Amino acid sequence: MSSSVPVPGGGRRASVSASDPPNFASLPLKPAQQQSLITVFLRTLTMICTPSPPLSIPIPANTRGVPPSSYGGPQSPTGLGTSPRTFSTSFSTSPNATSHIRGASVGSVFHGMARQLTAFLPPTYPLEEEPEKRQGKTKVLLLENINLDAAQFLKNQGFEVDHVTKAWTEEELISKLPQYQAIGIRSKTKITQKVIDANPQLLVIGCFCIGTNQVALDYAAKRGIAVFNSPYANSRSVAELVISEIIALSRQIVDRSQEMRAGIWNKVSKNCWEVRGKTLGIVGYGHIGSQLSVLAEAFGLQVLYFDVIPIMPLGSARQVESLEELLSKADFVTLHVPEIQDTIGMMGEAQFAQMKQGSFFINNARGKVVDLPALCTALESGHLAGAAVDVFPKEPGSNGPGFNETLGDFIPRLRQIPNLIMTPHIGGSTEEAQRAIGSEVSSALYRYLTYGTSLGAVNFPEVDLRAITTNDERHIRVCHVHRNEPGVLKGINNILADHNIEKQFSDSKGDIAYLMADISGVGQEEVEGIYSAIKSTRANILTRLLCE
Repeated sequence: MSSSVPVPGGGRRASVSASDPPNFASLPLKPAQQQSLITVFLRTLTMICTPSPPLSIPIPANTRGVPPSSYGGPQSPTGLGTSPRTFSTSFSTSPNATSHIRGASVGSVFHGMARQLTAFLPPTYPLEEEPEKRQGKTKVLLLENINLDAAQFLKNQGFEVDHVTKAWTEEELISKLPQYQAIGIRSKTKITQKVIDANPQLLVIGCFCIGTNQVALDYAAKRGIAVFNSPYANSRSVAELVISEIIALSRQIVDRSQEMRAGIWNKVSKNCWEVRGKTLGIVGYGHIGSQLSVLAEAFGLQVLYFDVIPIMPLGSARQVESLEELLSKADFVTLHVPEIQDTIGMMGEAQFAQMKQGSFFINNARGKVVDLPALCTALESGHLAGAAVDVFPKEPGSNGPGFNETLGDFIPRLRQIPNLIMTPHIGGSTEEAQRAIGSEVSSALYRYLTYGTSLGAVNFPEVDLRAITTNDERHIRVCHVHRNEPGVLKGINNILADHNIEKQFSDSKGDIAYLMADISGVGQEEVEGIYSAIKSTRANILTRLLCE
């Protein structure tokens, strides 16, 4: 029971609310003095009752020990990220690969945080002669002027990064790539079977773009090479480019600009149109096509789209049953499809003939999906009123002169056609898109090389395990790429039978399977034996051990 507070006179004290003002009228004060006291009282009450803004936003505890680098985006060099001095790579079954060891321990100050996983140097590694190599930094090659923020992020994580502004030919890749374990490319560099065969040390490929047709995906998977891309990051940039091309074509802006540069004043309105009320036909209603649909409706365009699968429309867009129907109804036709066997040459003479007289064609997808000589004919005949082309079957490997007949005998024809916008594959070339792509793909490369995580891989089973933390002493992580055959897991578990398997996950994609397992109670003297045993299994493609 609670007791009341004694009040002089034996009575019970009346309750008082914080919002009740004192009775200043009972005090022997002049009215002006009473008003002054009331003002001071109210100001004081406001300061007491109003909560102060928080000095910082509370962050939930990292109970799973997830590495800060996996939160997305480059980490601050001053944060608790992985130190460049403590990074190294792993055992690999690749004959030319080098195994490595971590230099310094994370230390008790980081107790509980996700720790760097590494493996051991081979016995013959020249530590005393070349002590600077103790860290065994993984080498990453970035071609085609990939965003510098991505390069800096990888350097901050302890990788040795070489940044090149141009694409490499197949011959250059065969001769120069063997010193790298990872490569980042855009759309011009081709990773063929010959390149893969010449680089058995290669662990991962990062495509800093949407498309991956420049990589022999299935063959890379069979060699244990994971491939990552950025399927969404530049969608908005491409969609905005298409909108700008629709308006520029309908108003003949490029031709008027070129005439002004030549000193010609040509103010005309004939065959110049508003886009409001016109019909846009989108071929491929994926990430770019759907965003374009929303932007187009904001400009008053009616939107039709064709896709090989039924897709829920955004806004008032409507899906049509066939490509032929779309071509016959649209005033503007734009392609947003991948380069696969079914789409190569999908727009040719017959398809251009099906388009409306005086309509416009736009291709910002892939160069091989359009028969460009047939497009030239449709434009030269006047059947099409204009076109925009951002991609070509063959493209120069670097900036500068080179867009000429060596890329195709149709190039001189294209350069002479009026109201034709040609751009050098710049659909995703904005600062925003390249920063986002750089962050996404470089993070994927880091997670795969460091923790074995294959989430987001386009040719590979997507497997992940929660991070090993500093609490998990004497743990190693097995990353085992193997052929998808019966009995593999049984054989691996027999090899690991003398140890506790803390966690394990396996998945398959076609003929390739990927196993990740964390085992505890492993002494340093046991690591090489475990590695050799798993490497020797009949279905092995690639084995890495990531350990303390």
